[in-house]
Amino acid sequence: MRLFTTFFFILLSCFSVNAQSAVGTWITVDDHSGEDLSHIEIYEKGSKLYAKITATLDGSGDTHCEACTGDRANAPYIGMEIISGAEPDGAKEWEGKIYDPESDTTYKLVMWLEEDPNILYVRGKHWTGLYRTQTWRRKG
Repeated sequence: MRLFTTFFFILLSCFSVNAQSAVGTWITVDDHSGEDLSHIEIYEKGSKLYAKITATLDGSGDTHCEACTGDRANAPYIGMEIISGAEPDGAKEWEGKIYDPESDTTYKLVMWLEEDPNILYVRGKHWTGLYRTQTWRRKG
C-alpha cells in the first residue's frame, strides 16, 4: 500500500509540473482581426525554451519572409525560430528574446502562464519601454 501511495504522488506531481509548462504547440491570434494566425511549437533545449513556427493559417499564401534581413532573409516561415533562450523566472514565467518577422525586429521576451495552463501570455518589450502582449491558446 505504501508503494502505491508513493507512486500515486509521484504520478500526480508529474501532471502538475507538465500543466505548468509552456512546452507544446500554441495558436497565435491576429491582433486586429482575432483570426488564428499560426501554430508555434515551444520546446526545451537544455534548460531554456525555444519556439519555431510550424504552420501559418492566415491564408495569404506567403511562405517566405520578405521583410526579414540577415540570416533570415527570404527564409521560410515554417521552421523559423522566433523565441530563443527563454529562461525560467519563477514557477510559471520565462524571459528571453522574441523575433517578429513582420517588423524584422527582436524584442525582449516575457511570457507567463496564469490559472489556465492552456493560455500563454507572450509580451515583447522594446528598449523604449513600449510593449505588446499577445494571448496564445494551447493547441489540442
